[in-house]
Amino acid sequence: MKGGVSVEKPWEKPFKDREEARSALGPMGLMFHICNWLGIAFAVFGVVSEVMNMNLGLEPTSWLLLSIATSVAGIPAALAWAVAMHLLGIEGKSKKEG
Repeated sequence: MKGGVSVEKPWEKPFKDREEARSALGPMGLMFHICNWLGIAFAVFGVVSEVMNMNLGLEPTSWLLLSIATSVAGIPAALAWAVAMHLLGIEGKSKKEG
């Protein structure tokens, strides 16, 4: 709880309805993309640091471990986004057929 307000993560419980699934698409997609691009940037810093044989704030191995950690941190957001898209697609298909 933050300041008396309950903060729920979209991947902790099933979606209640279509609107809740739609509302999860934007933030989850953004979180995944941010983690993905940070992971790529940290990997590039690690490789450049190793090639130049110098520390860019951290050791090259630390940059690569940070890259792995941020990429893994984006997985729950990607899964929540994919599930929401899948559920909306199934709902749209069933409305179209029925």
